[in-house]
Amino acid sequence: MILWILLAVIFLGYGICIASVHSGTKFFLIWFVLGALCLFLAIAAWQNWWALLPKALKRIVLIIVILCGIIFLLVEGCVVSGFSKKEERAYDYLLVLGAQVKETGPSVVLLYRLDQAVSYLETHPETCCIVSGGQGDNEPWTEAEGMKSYLIQKGIAEERILKEEDSLKTNQNIRNSMKLIPEHASVGIVTNNFHMFRALKIAKKQGMTDFGGLAAGSKPFYLPNNMLREFFGIVKDFLKGNL
Repeated sequence: MILWILLAVIFLGYGICIASVHSGTKFFLIWFVLGALCLFLAIAAWQNWWALLPKALKRIVLIIVILCGIIFLLVEGCVVSGFSKKEERAYDYLLVLGAQVKETGPSVVLLYRLDQAVSYLETHPETCCIVSGGQGDNEPWTEAEGMKSYLIQKGIAEERILKEEDSLKTNQNIRNSMKLIPEHASVGIVTNNFHMFRALKIAKKQGMTDFGGLAAGSKPFYLPNNMLREFFGIVKDFLKGNL
C-alpha cells in the first residue's frame, strides 16, 4: 500500500511539472490518471479487494497485465534503439522534423533538433536543409517558419533552407518533404533521440531509400514523459499502417 501511495505522489507531482511547461498538448493528463490509478490500488490493497476476486478473474487480470507489460517493454526497447543513431555522412538534404514553436522561439524539444542541424550544416556546407512543420492551434506561425528563422540567426544561409509548412504529424512531415527532394538524393533525418526510431520507420514505409538518422538530445527530466508519449505514438502509427 505504501508503494502505491509513493508512486501516486511521484506521478501526480511529475504531471504538475509537465503541465507547467505548456507544451501545447494535454498528454500531461496521463500522469494524473496514473496517479489516480495508484491511489485506487492503494485503497484496494488496504481493503484487500484482490482476495475477494474469483480465481478465474484473477488469472485474466494477471494475463492482461503481463501482456501489456511485455508490449510496453518491447516498444520502449525500440525507442531506446534509436537513441544512438548518428549517421554523420555527407547527405544531399537534411530534414529537420518540426515541434512546437512559441512567440519566444522554438520549444526546448525543437531547440535540440535545430542545434543538431546547425552543427551538421556548418560542417557540410553543400547540404540543403528542409524544415518541416505546419501551424498548430497554439502556435503563432508555422513550425517551419520558426525553424528557418532560428537557423538563419545561427548563420545558416537562407538559400540553403527549404520550408514545408503543411504537416501536423510525423508521417506528414516525411511524406510532404519528400516532394521537395529529388529522386535518389540522400537524406539525413534530424529529430530527438526518443523520436528517432519512429521517424526512421515511417521514412522507410513512405518509400525513402537513401537515408539515415541524426539523433538530437533531449532533457533527461522530461524523458519519461516523452518516452511514454512515444509509446502511444508508435502503437497508433502501427495500427494505422504508418510503420
